[in-house]
Amino acid sequence: EHNVPSNFVRIAIASLLLWSTATMADDGGLIDDFKTQPETRWEFIADTVMGGISTGNVTFPQVNGDRRARMTGSVSTRNNGGFIQFRTKLPSPLPNTARGLRFIVRGNNQRYFLHLRTGGTFLPWQYYQAGFEAKREWKEVRVPFEDCKPSGTLLRAVPRPESLKSVGFVAFGRNHEAEMEVLEVGYY
Repeated sequence: EHNVPSNFVRIAIASLLLWSTATMADDGGLIDDFKTQPETRWEFIADTVMGGISTGNVTFPQVNGDRRARMTGSVSTRNNGGFIQFRTKLPSPLPNTARGLRFIVRGNNQRYFLHLRTGGTFLPWQYYQAGFEAKREWKEVRVPFEDCKPSGTLLRAVPRPESLKSVGFVAFGRNHEAEMEVLEVGYY
């Protein structure tokens, strides 16, 4: 028979309670917080790949200890163009229980878009899209997968989380100056 010190038991119970509370409060996972070499995972893409004339870039500045992705540029619809974006491939599938994506964003009070690509989006113009507002203050935005609309009729009506291959943040569809920062990307 072993006598377990009562302090050990109390610490073990407290740790178990903290862990279970944290697990219940955690409603998803982190995809990226831009802290470690984000430039190796995220790429900037403009409509120049198809003859457009939009310009811009993505940088990863660190401000007050927080690193973020910052996309700026000019979107032009001339020459059949009209987008700039920064995108990352997902390193592993999301769980099939994920209900949507969440991200912390701010911008220049304009509408931007989330673009998702799956195993079924083979062509460059195939994606799932949902719009969101990037206000001047930081805000968490949650986008349910059912709000992500397919770009064409050959795609499923709603993307399956386990089939997601990439996530992109896009300035799209109209002439405007883009300025958007993302602090964190995850799922819920």
